[in-house]
Amino acid sequence: MNRASKYICVYCGSSSGTDQVYTREAHRLGEQIASRGFGLVYGGASIGIMGTVADAVMENGGDVIGIIPEHIADLEVAHNGLADLKVVGGMHERKALMADHADAFIALPGGFGTLDELFEILTWSQLGIHQKPCGLLNTDGYFDDLNNFISNVQQKGFIKPQHRDMLKITADPEELLSHISSSWEEAVNGHNFGKFG
Repeated sequence: MNRASKYICVYCGSSSGTDQVYTREAHRLGEQIASRGFGLVYGGASIGIMGTVADAVMENGGDVIGIIPEHIADLEVAHNGLADLKVVGGMHERKALMADHADAFIALPGGFGTLDELFEILTWSQLGIHQKPCGLLNTDGYFDDLNNFISNVQQKGFIKPQHRDMLKITADPEELLSHISSSWEEAVNGHNFGKFG
């Protein structure tokens, strides 16, 4: 399998949630990632919507890199079907390695871990550590309350408008990936969306 030229890092749940819409839209995103010739970087699990995204990418001929800490490889059921599964020492190493391999970041529905990863990568962007596109796949309004909270934080003066605009939010996987592609094209024309670090 050829390595992809660009990789999307996807943060999402190791659970499937209470509605099949989360699995369906995760699968749709995976299909779109592969059909556009992109690769996937994710947390390395075979279960939940994490596994769904990875399987969808592979089913459509895409390249997948999974990164999972050894102490939760059994808990999250490491995906043994991956050609590239990296088992690392801990969560900080996992997140840094995912960021290093990624050219863009998308968060899907998930819990504390997903939110932790999303806000850390947004903070890194705010601090200028990277300038890679970031997005939320707002499946079935899952992130509506979070979006409202972020808007409120901006109104209270704790987030600048330009930092609020770092996060693209949409319920449409195709729209989100088109936004990311456009961001990469803008980078070629003078902006820096280069590799992490």
